[in-house]
Amino acid sequence: MKNQFNLLTFKILGVFLICAVLNSNAQSPLEKTALTKLNELETLMDNARSKSIDVTREETVVWFSKEFLKFANWDENNKEAVAKLFGYERYYTDKKEQMAEELPDFERKKVIQILDKGIEDLQKVLNGEIKRRPVNKVDWQNTKAGDNMFVSNGKPIFPYDYFSKTVGQPLTNTDVYNDHLGALYHGGENLYPVDHDRAINSFLLKEDGTFDEELMKELTGIPDTNIGFLYYWSMGIPEWVEKKEPEIRKGRSLFTGFDIDNPLARDLWGKIIRHTGELTKGKKVTELGFVFANEPHWYSEKDFWTYNYDEMHGISSYTLNNFRSWLKSKYNNKIQDLNANWGETFKSFDTVQIEIPMDTALRGKPIWYDWNRYHMHRTTSWFTFMQDNLHSVNPDADTHIKLWPRSFYEDSRSHGMDFEALTELTTMIGHDAKALGDPSFRDHINSDWHQDYAYKWDGMAILHDFLESVSPDKINFNSESHFLSSGQYRKLDMRTSYVRSIYWLATLMGMDANTGWFWARDPDGSPEDRLEGDLNFFDPGLGGAYAGSNNMQPHITNEVTQVMFDLNSFSEEIIALRKQPRPLRLFYSETSAINSEDYMTQTGKLYKSLFFEGLPLGFVTKNIIEKQDNNSWNTVVVYKTKYVTDAEFEALQSYLNKGGKVIIDSKESLSMNEYGKKRSKKLTAGKGKLIFLEHADITKIKEKALAEVVDIMPDVIVESDNGKDFKTIISRVVKQENGSYLVNLLNVGHDTAKIKLSLKSGAQVSVKNLMTENSLKNEFNLASEEVLLLEVK
Repeated sequence: MKNQFNLLTFKILGVFLICAVLNSNAQSPLEKTALTKLNELETLMDNARSKSIDVTREETVVWFSKEFLKFANWDENNKEAVAKLFGYERYYTDKKEQMAEELPDFERKKVIQILDKGIEDLQKVLNGEIKRRPVNKVDWQNTKAGDNMFVSNGKPIFPYDYFSKTVGQPLTNTDVYNDHLGALYHGGENLYPVDHDRAINSFLLKEDGTFDEELMKELTGIPDTNIGFLYYWSMGIPEWVEKKEPEIRKGRSLFTGFDIDNPLARDLWGKIIRHTGELTKGKKVTELGFVFANEPHWYSEKDFWTYNYDEMHGISSYTLNNFRSWLKSKYNNKIQDLNANWGETFKSFDTVQIEIPMDTALRGKPIWYDWNRYHMHRTTSWFTFMQDNLHSVNPDADTHIKLWPRSFYEDSRSHGMDFEALTELTTMIGHDAKALGDPSFRDHINSDWHQDYAYKWDGMAILHDFLESVSPDKINFNSESHFLSSGQYRKLDMRTSYVRSIYWLATLMGMDANTGWFWARDPDGSPEDRLEGDLNFFDPGLGGAYAGSNNMQPHITNEVTQVMFDLNSFSEEIIALRKQPRPLRLFYSETSAINSEDYMTQTGKLYKSLFFEGLPLGFVTKNIIEKQDNNSWNTVVVYKTKYVTDAEFEALQSYLNKGGKVIIDSKESLSMNEYGKKRSKKLTAGKGKLIFLEHADITKIKEKALAEVVDIMPDVIVESDNGKDFKTIISRVVKQENGSYLVNLLNVGHDTAKIKLSLKSGAQVSVKNLMTENSLKNEFNLASEEVLLLEVK
């Protein structure tokens, strides 16, 4: 009786304390409602704990509810500051006062929403209506990088967090680093032109060759407790370097503020990398690796938007001389061959000139190809230099680059980024894949996808399938996931179903860890220091990033953690689903990508047409054919690939000679070399199978491709009907050791789809929803953005 009294007293005091802390003024009716529901959920949680039921999910609901009620009160009391922050995003500028006025109650309503769902879900568990697996929590102290996944307590784990967390808060502050928001330690993005927040940058080295020990404390002072990752941040360059090297900023890019070919820049960075690599050797903060660059690209074509941000305003003498040397080797020291190819009259390689940025009218010409192929070579050389220096002192250090997805799936190839070479180079796959939950509010962004799909999934998907094809046995880390918001998209009242679907799909396709964009609330509810005062960032998107972000959306922030809890509860099943082979491969040629105006647009169309057929898609390249087991795929499709080097052509021929299968869409594909010269050779079947089509459309190619893999389609047949003439159900099937099948279904369409599951054998099936332990019939409806993980017997 005494213990019951103490517990009751504690709970009553707790409610009063919450009220006092959350709002010194009179409570709003919505806040009172939320607190009542909060008490109801906590009572249910006590009941569940007494029955040994895991309530990790509800603990997160409670935590976010309390935080956002506090945030709502801050926003209520600081409407002028909130309106100012809304004003930095041009989408909200005209209604910033209205948005600031409505925000506090919007947040309170969403708190009530997540509490209602938390109460409903836990009540179902207590009533025996559903059964849930206990959450497999991330061990933020002891998680390790395995061969191709992170491992926590002997099981696969998918760490999650937010990018660029609030600056100035100690890493031991559990209001910022916890199981709810994530607890990875990392050096965040440098929003100022100089050092901050544990990012490793060029200001660490002084002109006399010594290190700035005060700045170095940002690195050395990180407690060796939680796992994390570190950035090499290359935005700025010290004044003393500029004085010594007047050309140091010539050929800079948006997020690399200096010439990567400059010898002094390389000497500076070599010293910094080696020193910081030694200081952090074996530390937990590097368990998720070193990020070599933030969204690197060097677009070198005229009229590209990055030119407005000082990108590639010409090239330095160092870059030009290196290009001359590369050309000298490429043309075997025969200047007459280069002149004939370019239509020039250079007297020697030492007199070769080129205009950068380059006119896109030259696309498809030899000069265009030579520059852009060399441009990729030079950036790969820079990242090789970085990794070699790091590994010279810390050979076990993991590395990755935050590859910018649009540089892959958009058509331009003037950016210098060879995604295949860079993914082969680093020890982990790195990127910041994005998605759009609704049409973009930027007029120049094409939103035609929304006619067919509930959200824009294809950019994330094609990037994952390409990178995973290049390096299937590497950890895949999205160090700045833009699923919730970006410079192109955000929505204050976002759908939780979208959040669940996109995080699940990305993880299913290979994402092992992610840090979302972004967390910018201090524990008292105020925006972090960098978002206070007058904002004038180099990148204009940063100022408006807070408005409409998940920092204002309790339902969205809660759902991110909830879906990661569920993914981690089923981590072994997710790994099993994504370990499947990729029997159908699309041939990718960097040569055609450089020379063609719309190579990736056309590749994307074929990719989307095959994506919903129940098999993981993949890519092959010359290197993949030469370096990987050709038996790990069944059929290669060549589509709209007019330009290939002789080496690429011979790789395809060698694949056929070993018994491979190749489908070619038309006589145009493979017909030209990298310089647009007609190829006399034709592929032959060898020991394999060669299918030549005559100007076939995507429907015909798809039909032929699926016919070649019909015998290796999954044993579980997934039929879907969404009332449209195109598919929107993503399905994956894998057979388990006990003879049952794991089936994962996602609906990325606007409409509910009718699903029917059957077996090739014709045997009757039983279906169980693994998330609830409830049985299903073999015919059921799958709502828009719904995710199901099933066991089929």
